[in-house]
Amino acid sequence: MIIDKQTINKVADLARIAIEDKEVDTLIPDMNKILTFMEKLNELDTTGVAPLVYMNLEENIWREDVVKQEISVEDGLKNAAKHNESFFFVPKIIEK
Repeated sequence: MIIDKQTINKVADLARIAIEDKEVDTLIPDMNKILTFMEKLNELDTTGVAPLVYMNLEENIWREDVVKQEISVEDGLKNAAKHNESFFFVPKIIEK
């Protein structure tokens, strides 16, 4: 397949990008090189090769989700500017 100005403009329109006319002449050889490379890849024999979803076979090891009390409420509130026994007080930022 050979790329021409009309194809470049169509691809740019589909991709919703603006390409100036002076850029089209420089894009034609680049796009043709890309297509030539892709055609070369199509010549490879890939029978027996499983498609990859991930590049490695490692599996994520999930830890058990256990609730722990890491810090007490008093320790969490001791550096707060304004608070009561259980909660932080913050300034109101949303108006009705």
